[in-house]
Amino acid sequence: MEITLIEQLEERLRQAMLKNDVSALEELIADDLVFTTHTGELIDKQTDLEAHRSDTQKLVLLNGQQQQVKVYGNTAVVTVKMEVAGTFEGKAFVGIYRYTRVWAKSQPQGNWQVVAGHVSQVGD
Repeated sequence: MEITLIEQLEERLRQAMLKNDVSALEELIADDLVFTTHTGELIDKQTDLEAHRSDTQKLVLLNGQQQQVKVYGNTAVVTVKMEVAGTFEGKAFVGIYRYTRVWAKSQPQGNWQVVAGHVSQVGD
């Protein structure tokens, strides 16, 4: 079932983010990604990959809760509340965030990739 596949891809994405595995992230993120950060900044795939490649962003905790996956044909929408900890530009941070990610199945290869996303900081 597609929901199980998307859940597995979400876990691969989470592990790749924790390990700064740029190769895996390259595969999981679409070339035309549009992602809105918690500050409202729009970033693209290359900006996201560079943050991992350069260790500008180093995540040590991504603990997901309340994950929901909805599949609409060749598109899936994932929402998850995530406890996040790490460093950004050398400064430690910890917080609770809610992510929304849109996965799309590319044609003709049929690979699922993240095409859009948004993250907001939330309370407990």
